[in-house]
This record gives sequence, structure tokens and C-alpha cells, in this order.
Amino acid sequence: MDILVIGGGGREHAICWALAKSPKADKIYCAPGNAGIGQIAELVSIQVGEFERLVAFAEEMKVGLVVVGPDDPLADGIVDAFEAKHIPVFGPRKNAAHIEGSKTFMKDLLHKYNIPTAAYEKFDNYEAALSYLHSQPVPIVIKADGLAAGKGVTVAFTREEAEDALQSIMVDKVFGESGSQVVIEEFLAGQEMSILSFVDDEVVRPMAAAQDHKQVYDNDKGPNTGGMGTYSPLPHIADRIIEEAVETIIKPTAKAMVAEGRPFRGILFAGLMITPDGKPKTIEFNARFGDPETQVVLPRLKSDLLEIFLAAVNGTLDQVEIEWSDEAAVCVVLASGGYPASYPKGLPIHGLQDVEQEQSLVFHAGTAKNAEGEWVTNGGRVLGVVGLGKDIADARDKAYATANQISFEGKHNRSDIAMKALR
Repeated sequence: MDILVIGGGGREHAICWALAKSPKADKIYCAPGNAGIGQIAELVSIQVGEFERLVAFAEEMKVGLVVVGPDDPLADGIVDAFEAKHIPVFGPRKNAAHIEGSKTFMKDLLHKYNIPTAAYEKFDNYEAALSYLHSQPVPIVIKADGLAAGKGVTVAFTREEAEDALQSIMVDKVFGESGSQVVIEEFLAGQEMSILSFVDDEVVRPMAAAQDHKQVYDNDKGPNTGGMGTYSPLPHIADRIIEEAVETIIKPTAKAMVAEGRPFRGILFAGLMITPDGKPKTIEFNARFGDPETQVVLPRLKSDLLEIFLAAVNGTLDQVEIEWSDEAAVCVVLASGGYPASYPKGLPIHGLQDVEQEQSLVFHAGTAKNAEGEWVTNGGRVLGVVGLGKDIADARDKAYATANQISFEGKHNRSDIAMKALR
């Protein structure tokens, strides 16, 4: 069957790459995609928010499955738009994607169903939020309620940082209407962990666990980004803790969504913190594949991704065998100088043509081709370089060896991705 993947980043490149391995996949379209994705899929110049055009394209091309990558179109109801035309689509409907689209909804849901998460309060009034903030200890966490491209969360280690975050979200409106409400929650110390799951109503099939590195600089310093690197598996986190997270957090959340009349079908992404007492708690839920978690999880998937998607869409996810490789994967993100603030575009990328694909994978997040046909930068996160190896150390060596072969003016990457697993 022909497939339409919606989105244009490193996550969508990894999804297209995994789907292309399926014997059932014929032509893959990607809207809008990027230059790197264009090497394995036909690019369609329709933006992710143009629902009518996307639906019309899928109808015209008789697409057998649509896969939605980013959060914004899911929150805006793109799945509902395809379903209205009886086009098979993988992803949650608008009312289910609300678990990512509203932090207050998510926190209230977890509280109602006694699912472990940090203590919190929610506010739609700046003065009330500021007054509450002054009564709380630091560190403390400030979150914009709505979607903010992965940048709407501030972990404030001083009261001044907390006040600045609240001011920028609620008064300066740096995230627009996404900041009309905020969640202020207790700071959780410990190890972060991401578990993505294929979900079909109450059926939950967890993927291999991963860990993201959000801050832009080494040793988790600097502002939050969309993610500077990931790795999987997590040898330093016991299997029983991962199983506990699935049983006490992810499965109960899927059941809670059904109970609320918001059955979830798609990828449910749990961002978790393992506290010093060894107990997992929920930091956040996302309603789609993570970026750059996808870039390390899908290369470890031995089963046919297309078959899994179709099973979820058809309500037969519980009947599918899902196998994972014992290989380790480490992703190092190469970012533009200045990211996550302003950064230049159109800078030539050198060394891409010399990368040996057997050694590592390179997923394109923000690239383009210029008039001369050369690779150039076209985003904040430019490339995700993934090393695969027998263990984390081996995969890490391969990822950095390849990352060092690639250069562009102002290139920035963290040098400590996956070190937490090796200490």
C-alpha cells in the first residue's frame, strides 16, 4: 500500500525509514518532509496544518494509511479530518491528543485516577500564580499549559528564574495562548526515562525505553531544547522499574482515557522520573512519537512497523508480536549555533556524503538543498546521528565518530550523550 507520513523532522525521517523496510509498503509520501526524507520518500509540498489539502491528496492518491508525526496537527484534530473521509490514519483523535495539548488536563486526569505524578497547582491568573510561587521552595517547575515545541517547561533553581519563567509565559506570552494557563509543580529529582507505547484503547504495547537530553549544553546546563540526543536501552535502570512504570502509569492512563470517553489510539509517550526511592512518577504525556527518541527506538525494532500501525488502526494490536533487538542505539543531535534561540540557515554542510551507513544512521531534521544541489542547514536541530552497537559504549563511539565527520559553520552538539549509562 501507499503511505502518507505527515511532518518534516528527524522523527518523520526515522518513521519513513522504518516503514520503507516493510514488504507491504509501496510508495511513501511525506508532507512536507525535508531534503533528507526526500531520499526515501516523495515529498509533498503541503504543510501539516493544511488539513483539507492533505485529505484531498490522500483521497486522490488512494493512500492506504496516513501516519501523523507532529503534535500540533494532532491537537487540532487532523485524525478526525481523515476519519471523516474514511481514510485509515494512525494517531489519536483530537479529544485524546488533549493529553499532550493541555498540561492541566493531563495533571487533573492523573490526579483523578491516582496515577503517580508530582504535586501541582494550576493557574490562569498571573498574580495568583506569583503568590503561590512565593510560598513554594525551589527548585520548582513552571509549565505552559499548551503546546510550545518542547520549550514550554522551565526547571527553576532560583526564585528569580521561577519569576522570570512565569513572567515570560503569562505576561510576555512568549508561547502565545499556550501560556494562558500554567502548571506549577514540585521538582522531582532522579533519573529521567521515556517509554513510548503503541496503544489501542486499553491495549498497551510498550517500546524499548530511552533517555533524552533536553538541555542544550553538557551536564544538563542551559535552556531546554526539543532534545539534544537520546539512547536506548537503559542498562543502569532495572527492568522491574520499567515494568512498574508500565503497570502503574501507562496502562492505567490508557484505561483512564477510555473511561473519560477519550479512547487513545496511536503513540502514547510517557516522560517519567525515577525518584531516589526507585519509584517512577509521571512528568508528562505526549500523544505521538518523541523526537529524538524515535531515532533510537525504531532502529531497535525488529518487527514490521507498518503491520503494527495497521493492527492499531484495525483494533487488533493485541494480536501482533513485537520484537526488539539487543543492539544499543545512541543519537547525537547536531544543532545550529544559537539554538534554541535564533540561528542562521542556509549554511553548507560538509562530510555527509562520506558517512558510512553500515556504521551509523543519519536522520535529517533541518536540512535543505541549495541551488547548486549542496546540503545546507535549514533548522535548529539539523541532523540526528545514530550509532548502533553491541552496547551503549560501542554505539556511542560510532555515533560520535560519524558526528565528527560532519561539519557546518557554528555546529553545536553535546559531548556527553549517554554518559549517564556509563558512569
